[in-house]
Amino acid sequence: MKMSNKVKSAVAMAILVAISGTQAMAQDGVTGINAANTSLRQYVDPVSTLCLAIGAVVGIIGGVRVYIKWNSGDQDINKEIMGWGGSCLFLVLVGVIIKAFFGV
Repeated sequence: MKMSNKVKSAVAMAILVAISGTQAMAQDGVTGINAANTSLRQYVDPVSTLCLAIGAVVGIIGGVRVYIKWNSGDQDINKEIMGWGGSCLFLVLVGVIIKAFFGV
C-alpha cells in the first residue's frame, strides 16, 4: 500500500510537532486574578444601581398592595408590611454590601 506525498508530509509534520518541545504561552495566576478583579470592579456600580432600582419598584408595588388590603378592611396587614419592607431592605443592603465587598 503506497502513501501519497500529502499523507507522508502530514505524518512527518505531526511527528515533528509531537517530538519538538513547544512552549506554552499562558498567564501566571496573579495576572489572571488581577484581570478578573478589574473586570468585576467595572460591574459593581451598575449592579448596585440595579439593586436600588429593583428595590424601588418592589417598594412601590408593596405599598400599593398594602394600601389595597388596608382599604378593603383586612385586619392582618402586618405580615404583608413586614414581607414587602423586608424585601426592600434586603435589596438596599445588597447594593451596599456589594460595594463594601469590592472596596468601591
